[in-house]
Amino acid sequence: MKIKLVSSIVLATSLMAQGAHAETLRLLTWGGYAPEEVIAKFEAETGHTVEVTTSNNEEMIAKLRATNGGGFDLAQPSQDRITSAQEEFGIYKPIDMSRVNAELFIPSMLSATAGNTTYNGEVYGLPHVWGTSGLVVNTAEAGDVKDYTDLCEASVSGKVSYRLKRPTLIGFAYSMGLDPFAAYSDTEAYQGILDQVEAKLTECKPNVKTYWEGGDEIKNLLRSGEVVASMAWDTGGWQLNADNPDITFVAPESGALGWIDTFVLPARGRADDAAYDWINFVMQPEIAAMITNTAGNFTAAVDGDAGVSADLKARYQGSFDQSAIDNIKWYPPVPAGLETMEGATLDRVNAAN
Repeated sequence: MKIKLVSSIVLATSLMAQGAHAETLRLLTWGGYAPEEVIAKFEAETGHTVEVTTSNNEEMIAKLRATNGGGFDLAQPSQDRITSAQEEFGIYKPIDMSRVNAELFIPSMLSATAGNTTYNGEVYGLPHVWGTSGLVVNTAEAGDVKDYTDLCEASVSGKVSYRLKRPTLIGFAYSMGLDPFAAYSDTEAYQGILDQVEAKLTECKPNVKTYWEGGDEIKNLLRSGEVVASMAWDTGGWQLNADNPDITFVAPESGALGWIDTFVLPARGRADDAAYDWINFVMQPEIAAMITNTAGNFTAAVDGDAGVSADLKARYQGSFDQSAIDNIKWYPPVPAGLETMEGATLDRVNAAN
């Protein structure tokens, strides 16, 4: 009750202010994070209007870099894409925590994201939507696949898939008993890990049906049976499970890889009032549940799962017991230069015979 009361006060104050100064919020976000019903409710309650541009991490940073942090008032990159981008390009401005209703956020996630997005003593990110990548498995056909390197076993030869992207490098490293995140600050040590993973992925190539690029592509491959085990996101596995109970998301034994998409303020945004109002609005439990039901991922809102559909909650609980949750490997900030090293490794894997 306390959280809802505080949130109502924030919105009531906002309404009075916005009656005199309604703004257009230019939101740069992921698909599903700003459902039409949420936008309509926000616009009705605050007087602001919302313009949504959907994107991904690489495009968000490219758009903001091209405009020196202009063109948008609120963006939602993952937490590992903030401090390095700020250091290199100066495309964000700090969060004013006095304007954020911190009681709406799960404390551990608020604290972790603050720690991972602090640059020069200033916090640049707030947590919003989180999820994991791991394994999506047809348990009737590939029940022995429990970890990333199991995708290289002879029993699933020719019927596995993963992306040639960072999560594959990180996941395989953990499955091989390595600790890539601990090596982030030591480029020589990190290159040594990449070299070992490169050798494993090259050895594993005969098992790979295809390197998938889009979510619809891998879901179709799993539906058709052409692929029986893949690295993929938890939501994709749960969507497939709704149609085929044999297919589901499996948290790998070495740990699912956890991400948090954030709220950040572009450096040259011009509608900060609307941006803070949106943040405080969507973190209310009932609004957070609406976003989860649309996007398929849970949010960092306190009690945000209360209104989530029973089916989605059941699938989530089937994939994650407490030990699997405790074993999630959360992506830390990416130091400058690491993406270039990873890209070169992935290019060599792709070109290998």
